[in-house]
Amino acid sequence: MVIRDVMTESVVTAPPETSVRDVAEIMRERNVGAVLLTGADGGLVGFITDRDVAVSVVAEGHDGSVAASGHASAPVITGTPEMPLEEAAETMARFGIRRLPVMEGERLAGIVTLDDIAVRTSDRELRGSLTKTITRSALPGFYFHQRGG
Repeated sequence: MVIRDVMTESVVTAPPETSVRDVAEIMRERNVGAVLLTGADGGLVGFITDRDVAVSVVAEGHDGSVAASGHASAPVITGTPEMPLEEAAETMARFGIRRLPVMEGERLAGIVTLDDIAVRTSDRELRGSLTKTITRSALPGFYFHQRGG
């Protein structure tokens, strides 16, 4: 299976100068945990998550009127529609990310999450392998080290 088989094509985006408060409102209204920041040319500029808002903005005492681009992850790690799911999950685990924007050339084609990959695959062996990868990426390294994993 490849990313195209499980990705979500509708992606929530905003310009990089959008305030963090507005991004948080977009997340609430659209029921998403992340917003991709795109430039005037449609290119991917950054990626801001609900966690970024909580940890980088609120916990640090920043005003909600600051630009989202100042608290977004950049450069953005991306995948392609034809990327195998296993490779996508390994990439996400390696970089410690739960969401992977999918680019088709310079065009944003969709987004895939670790949960999408784990839940939507019908191959039991692949699902088991992906679950292991996802679990390892979500838990601290010492958990596996202490148990010899």
